[in-house]
Amino acid sequence: MSPIFNFFFEQYAQYETHHIVLEIVAVIFGLLSVVFSKQNNILVYPTGMISTAIFVYLLVIWGLLGDMMINVYYFIMSVYGWYVWTRKVDNEHTTPISRTTAKEHKIAAIIFFSTIVFVFVVYQIFDKWTSWTAYVDTVTTAIFFVGMWLMAKRKVENWLYWIIGDIISVPLYFYKGFTFTSLQYLIFTFIAIFGYAAWKKTLNKNLQT
Repeated sequence: MSPIFNFFFEQYAQYETHHIVLEIVAVIFGLLSVVFSKQNNILVYPTGMISTAIFVYLLVIWGLLGDMMINVYYFIMSVYGWYVWTRKVDNEHTTPISRTTAKEHKIAAIIFFSTIVFVFVVYQIFDKWTSWTAYVDTVTTAIFFVGMWLMAKRKVENWLYWIIGDIISVPLYFYKGFTFTSLQYLIFTFIAIFGYAAWKKTLNKNLQT
């Protein structure tokens, strides 16, 4: 094997084959979910739920508690988001893309800091403060919790949280030894940038009409 191949994928020599296959499947559905989100398509939720369900299973096996909690939360918020996105605001229209209100910014801040406290307590209970990555996990978990909540509310600012969280996650997951997941977050970063631009364009168009 080439040194480059070994650098990126050597860690998978320790994994079960079906775990590698499941990670790849989860990554594919995760990418589909983000693409559908960029397109403001309701399919973001069923594809995302498949991805998160697989990752919850894998992360439990790999002992990554913080990452597992993120995906459990994603699954729950996907159910909520699916409801919000299909809810009729009148006889013809569903919940539209909108900007985050001042009240929602305050709720987002509460979610962020509450998540940090929650993850801290959980990590204390399960003695997970064994690496510097645990501290980064705490922050990224809070960022993604806010991002998922705002996406479920169909708020354009959700993309800003995804962009920040994705950028942090690329080297983090690579360091943890999950190359496919790291590549997924790299692709997520670019899709999130385009998603933010696309949602802003749709929002501005709606405001004009």
